[in-house]
Amino acid sequence: MMAETLAGKNVAFLMTDGVEQVEYTSPRDAVTEAGAIATLVSPKSDEVQGFNHVDKGDAFRVDQPLDVAEPRDFDALVLPGGVVNGDALRIDEKAQAFVRSFFEQHKPVGVICHGGWILIDAGVINGRTLTSWPTLQTDLRNAGATWVDEEVHVDEGLVSSRKPDDLPAFSAKLLEEISEGTHAGQTT
Repeated sequence: MMAETLAGKNVAFLMTDGVEQVEYTSPRDAVTEAGAIATLVSPKSDEVQGFNHVDKGDAFRVDQPLDVAEPRDFDALVLPGGVVNGDALRIDEKAQAFVRSFFEQHKPVGVICHGGWILIDAGVINGRTLTSWPTLQTDLRNAGATWVDEEVHVDEGLVSSRKPDDLPAFSAKLLEEISEGTHAGQTT
């Protein structure tokens, strides 16, 4: 059933070096198994270095450099975590604009762990409810969000989770939100 729903959909995964590998590979696999296309978008043009917590993991080929990626070409966005990844993306103005465009277009966005940092700098979480890695809760609250400690939380197309242990629930809700399409409440 889900494969029919997601067939032909294109999901952007925005990330850079230091991404928590499983927070990319697990939702990517769920999206592709459901019939969608997973596109790795990055400020880098060649490859992104994944990590398994603090240990170097696999390198992943960039499908589209951020400089040429157009949010209108995607049906949803996923922001994997990783401290270094999240911290690097949050200060990248092109990454901020890319993320903001998905909210402006009311498209589903999935975010896990430290991926939530970019939402603060993109200016898209005031009045929203989400979860994250616990150390982000003060930053998120200071940006106007309501932070909850839940395995997965959905707020009008914004799907959020805390950590790798939450990935099964995160991926299930992500697929559900992508299959529903745009959400009027998904705004900046």
